[in-house]
Amino acid sequence: MTANSRCSAAEPPGLESQRREIESLLRECELRAGDSWYVVERRWYEQWKEFVETGDQNSSSFPGQIDNTELFEDLDSYHLKERLVENEDFMLVPAEAWHKLLAWYGMVDGQPPLERKVVDLPSTLKVEVYPIEIFLCLHSNMENVINAQFSRVDNIQSIQRAMCEAFSVPPGSECRLWMKSSDSSCERLRNVHISVLDACLSSGMTVIMETRNADGTWPSSRPQIMRNSVEEQDSYRGQPGVCGLTNLGNTCFMNSALQCLSNTPPLTEYFLLSSYLEELNFTNPLGMKGEIAEAYADVIKQMWSGRHYSVVPRVFKTKVGHFASQFLGYQQHDSQELLSFLLDGLHEDLNRVKNKEYIELRDAAGRPDQEVAEEAWRNHRRRNDSVIVDTFHGLFKSTLVCPECRKVSVTFDPFCYLSVPLPVSKERIMEVFFVSLDPYAKPAQHRVVVPKAGKVFDLCSALSEMTSVPPTQMVVADVFNHRFYKIYNSDESLSCILDRDDIFLVSCEQQEEQVLLALYLRERSHYRDYGSGSSSYGTTLFGHPLLLSTPRSSCSREALYNLFLQRLARYVRPPDPSEELEEEEEDDEEEELYKTQTNGISDGKDTKRLQQPCETTEEEKEEDKQEEACSPSLPANEQPARRRACRKRRKSLFTIQAVNSNGTTERGTGEGGSAVSFGSQPYVAIDWDPEMKKRFYNENEAEKYVKHASMEVPQQQTTVQLQECIELFTTVETLEEENPWYCPVCKKHQLATKKLDLWSLPEVLIIHLKRFSYTKFTREKLDSIVDFPLRDLDFSGCLLKKNVSNGEPPSCYDLIAVSNHYGGLRDGHYTSYACNKDNGQWYYFDDSKVTYAREDQIVTNAAYVLFYHRQDKIRKPTLPAPSTSPASSTQPANDITSCKEEDAEQGAAAAASYVTMETD
Repeated sequence: MTANSRCSAAEPPGLESQRREIESLLRECELRAGDSWYVVERRWYEQWKEFVETGDQNSSSFPGQIDNTELFEDLDSYHLKERLVENEDFMLVPAEAWHKLLAWYGMVDGQPPLERKVVDLPSTLKVEVYPIEIFLCLHSNMENVINAQFSRVDNIQSIQRAMCEAFSVPPGSECRLWMKSSDSSCERLRNVHISVLDACLSSGMTVIMETRNADGTWPSSRPQIMRNSVEEQDSYRGQPGVCGLTNLGNTCFMNSALQCLSNTPPLTEYFLLSSYLEELNFTNPLGMKGEIAEAYADVIKQMWSGRHYSVVPRVFKTKVGHFASQFLGYQQHDSQELLSFLLDGLHEDLNRVKNKEYIELRDAAGRPDQEVAEEAWRNHRRRNDSVIVDTFHGLFKSTLVCPECRKVSVTFDPFCYLSVPLPVSKERIMEVFFVSLDPYAKPAQHRVVVPKAGKVFDLCSALSEMTSVPPTQMVVADVFNHRFYKIYNSDESLSCILDRDDIFLVSCEQQEEQVLLALYLRERSHYRDYGSGSSSYGTTLFGHPLLLSTPRSSCSREALYNLFLQRLARYVRPPDPSEELEEEEEDDEEEELYKTQTNGISDGKDTKRLQQPCETTEEEKEEDKQEEACSPSLPANEQPARRRACRKRRKSLFTIQAVNSNGTTERGTGEGGSAVSFGSQPYVAIDWDPEMKKRFYNENEAEKYVKHASMEVPQQQTTVQLQECIELFTTVETLEEENPWYCPVCKKHQLATKKLDLWSLPEVLIIHLKRFSYTKFTREKLDSIVDFPLRDLDFSGCLLKKNVSNGEPPSCYDLIAVSNHYGGLRDGHYTSYACNKDNGQWYYFDDSKVTYAREDQIVTNAAYVLFYHRQDKIRKPTLPAPSTSPASSTQPANDITSCKEEDAEQGAAAAASYVTMETD
């Protein structure tokens, strides 16, 4: 018996019984969303009703088989006529009533039952007589379009299943759907679990299905993906996972993190098997609507397709920047910070818990650790259940002790990675230059050990032990661009001085009646700087600046000239008496600046004396008297002796000028006519004429320095064991003032002692080495070598949780990946080492370049984030290690070495599609 034939297996009940049963069902059945009701042609129903009401089974009013012919436009498509009206053209009966009528009378052969769903529309429930009619096609063949009907309460997944069946899509193919409206743009139907109604699908729309290409890309995205720079890309076949990542501009931190996660077997297999598709959480307010998980899946599928030697993670980068503004743009960032964001984002996007319940945390209150830990883990899993929790989450035991009432608080907290500190040395090695009082001694480069938290005076004291020069007679200066960038006070912190700074310690005999001059060397141009509004010469700084201490009583121009010439004696040749120096034109501006300079470095008592003429011989005095007698009315500054002194100065190797700390001439003067200066420090420049500099200044000799014996002693690279870092992590510490603990007994915040212990460890353990040290006073990167094992990292000695069966938990781990950081605080470069899960070979990933790596290369002072896999979860490689693996790590591991294959890539025709796929 078929469903469309009259029931003959059993006689139907009496007519009165039929009437009562159907009327009771019609009267009592209420509309409920999702229930099925059936459309019955009204004339047939009215005839049946008349038939059962007459009470005569042999009556001519017998309705016969259920017949809905009058409701169809045609009997080929069985498409309902438009604008049919309930109770005029058709009747609606609940499913139970329909099945009774069908069993009693059967249905005309070939006619489909008109099942309709009850839909929950805004403010009303109704039977959906007219379902949504949608056009369906494949992205690879948009000419082949079929139409289908779906209820508004059907989910998108039902459309996907219907399309896979209609278009014979191979089982296991990964698909995604796009909703195309009247124009040429499309929108992704990301959440396949929502209803057609919630997806805003309406009749006449087109749904396009695409299947992922063999190389991990999508046909719709392929034209937008930056192609790699070789023609053989489409035919490339390599080891899956051995794939570089293109640097998009300072994105090496992201590439390093992605390579480490890509080579984490349980997570990668989860995505390669498309297990994530059923667990995408589109409603989690803490998540990214599944977009981060999908973008990450696309990168992994491409990297492990074996069809790319390098992948461009542009879409992934865009998604990360969209949901985490700190990663917007193309600045350098921290690979561990990116890892932290990504693991949290993947967890929330894949969280199996759709509605997180509120859970009140309880203190241990003296209960056994095992009980409290199990309760904490259960509570964590009630709100957080994902592949990330399965793979990366462990449990801490946190113990806080109040220093006042001794209250002990024990909690168990989940973690995703261990951030372990490195032992920090209290000493610092600095390289500095010492400039002796001896003008013929070259500067000497020294390497000294100073307290890391010390003062500038400590640096002077350390150098004093090597030079026997008292620390009080040293001036510390930072030299940059031929000038003193800063002159330090003895009580300033050494943290102000960076390792890359050029620090000079100059020996100076400083006394109360002496002035400390900062001396710059400048070269004058051949032409006057008329463009600046004055007739002065343009100047350029050169050479090393000097610091000189001189008595205030010896600050005349002639005395300063001789002092400077003596200090430069090592690389400045004094003119031979027989050499004739050309006289220069008189420069009134130079005279005025000389007066300013001498006033600026001398006190009031010395002013008159400094302006007195130079000493003269008896012959010169007599000559002056005669000249003065001839011209008795000359002003004081034009007396013969004064003019003769000026002529002598104009024959000097260089001229002297008061300048500011930048080495540029001061145009104005301060109060009382004194020169403008930097604090109490006078700055002076000696200006060289280019020809004079060429003749008398030995540039090669001026730049020379010697290395002290301390520079020959090789620096010992600090090495610490990873186990030391873990032990330091579990050491008792006192909370900082910025982060106190509220004691429930004392009813106030306390600087409690805190101790962290490892209770349980995850399958994959991420260990972050805290190389970047930040305190109130210092910021530095610790370059210590952390000696970490590649195999058998054992936590049995420090793990609190014990396995009841054998007394010991599985606590041995093997290394699978390392994120490296090279450089300092403000710059640097990230790379990674990783072991391929399929062949067991180690590789070195440097953005798009991938090379073979040896195990003895992995442990370096650049190691930053370590990935360990628990041994009891590790599977043996399914492929042999590469037989051509070289002893050197310089051979590229992702070169194109295999032959071309003739199979065409899936979706090749997609590039010609006119449809623009958006929001991906």
